[in-house]
Amino acid sequence: MAVSSSPGPLNRRRISLISLIPRTTALSRTGALPLALAMTALCAAPAVAAAPIASAPGAGDGDRVRPTVVLVHGAFADASGWNDVVERLQHRGYKVVAPPNPLRGVSNDSTYVASVLKSIEGPIVLAGHSYGGAVISQAAAGNPNVKALVYVSAFMPDVGESPEGLSSKFAGSELGPALNPVPYTDAHGGGTDLYIKNDKFHSVFAADLSTAQTKVMAVEQRPVAAAGFAEKATAAAWKTIPSWFVVAKNDKAIAPDLERFEAERAKSRTIEVNSSHVAMMSHPDAVTKVLREAVSAAGGGSERPVLAATGSKAKTLAGIGGLAGAALLAGTALVVRAHRRGGDARD
Repeated sequence: MAVSSSPGPLNRRRISLISLIPRTTALSRTGALPLALAMTALCAAPAVAAAPIASAPGAGDGDRVRPTVVLVHGAFADASGWNDVVERLQHRGYKVVAPPNPLRGVSNDSTYVASVLKSIEGPIVLAGHSYGGAVISQAAAGNPNVKALVYVSAFMPDVGESPEGLSSKFAGSELGPALNPVPYTDAHGGGTDLYIKNDKFHSVFAADLSTAQTKVMAVEQRPVAAAGFAEKATAAAWKTIPSWFVVAKNDKAIAPDLERFEAERAKSRTIEVNSSHVAMMSHPDAVTKVLREAVSAAGGGSERPVLAATGSKAKTLAGIGGLAGAALLAGTALVVRAHRRGGDARD
């Protein structure tokens, strides 16, 4: 058999072992098998060691399926408001979906979001910001896959309550006077959209972001239908699904006292942050931490980096490696013993 003119370290070790065989005339047939196994193990071991099996990204304890995190934006915004949170979750291996919220009314929008939820396999942690809180409260109703609800400076209405009605319960919101009603016409007729006046957007909506950033947000804002904002909820999923609440202590769009009232009524696990209305943008680490806690409580298991093999496959590889190592030692011992016997006979 042809041998490379410049064999690597592994080939040289194989040739060295083979070269001993003619000299070990006392080696019995019984010893040939361990020797063959030893050489096979020597060749195979590096290949096994070089191919660790990685644990699946996002896998939890006991191979539990980690919930998908679904993030629903509120009025005067779009899903990009969640960007910093999405990046943090994806970096840790979470699956994230951030669907568009139509902003046409609680009934319409919750029906749409509910259809998105039905398209997702496995458990879900559902989060809503601002008006999105009213949407998720209704969208999650009757869906057994939704394991946790997270509200971020949000409306959290009970059945029969509307975002507009909740806003009047507590002082502290400056949203009403800052709104600009704009009539619209569409294929279904028309109505009135509500925008935040550009010169009020920074102070009311996102005072802890830069003025340059909020100027862009103001001109790109998506309005909410006035009729939809006044629509009453027909379901309140937070009554049966565990919930978390992030209270924005400096919120000027939704009164912080309203947020506290909602969280206490729902018995939500609550944290407070020194934030404007857009806590997920100005405090993404705090919001991400709450979402991770909700995932863990929902059965997502602990976070794991991608590591070398663990579990049954690793045990199998370890067993193979152990047998190969034993065969190598046994075969080498027989070779040495036979070599010594041959030397004694020559003497």
